[in-house]
Amino acid sequence: MKASVLLKSSLLTGLFVISSCATTKYSENISTNNYSNLEAGKIYVVTPRDGSKKQTILFRNISGDNIIGTAGKKDSTEVVIPKSNIASVKDRSQGRVVAGAAVIGAAGVAAIVISSLRAD
Repeated sequence: MKASVLLKSSLLTGLFVISSCATTKYSENISTNNYSNLEAGKIYVVTPRDGSKKQTILFRNISGDNIIGTAGKKDSTEVVIPKSNIASVKDRSQGRVVAGAAVIGAAGVAAIVISSLRAD
């Protein structure tokens, strides 16, 4: 009985981890990338392809081969990132929701395991 509950709980936890991806990755071929899912006014974390430091930007628009935004809601410094240097873009707000859901799911799994261990 204990093994089946542990197996079910680990599968449930694995499902939460697999479904928690909130990052969009882009290929080196700019023409095949779809940047239409980026929404103006949302904060994104952009990972550069060249290995430099990640940038947090408040996305504004796309102009030609560049993504344009500002350094933050309070910092109006313009940030221009070439599409060719973008490896991935992560939606910060969606990442927070997914992290919260993972924590709640893990707590639920722990509650199931503990209650099944006490029942035996």
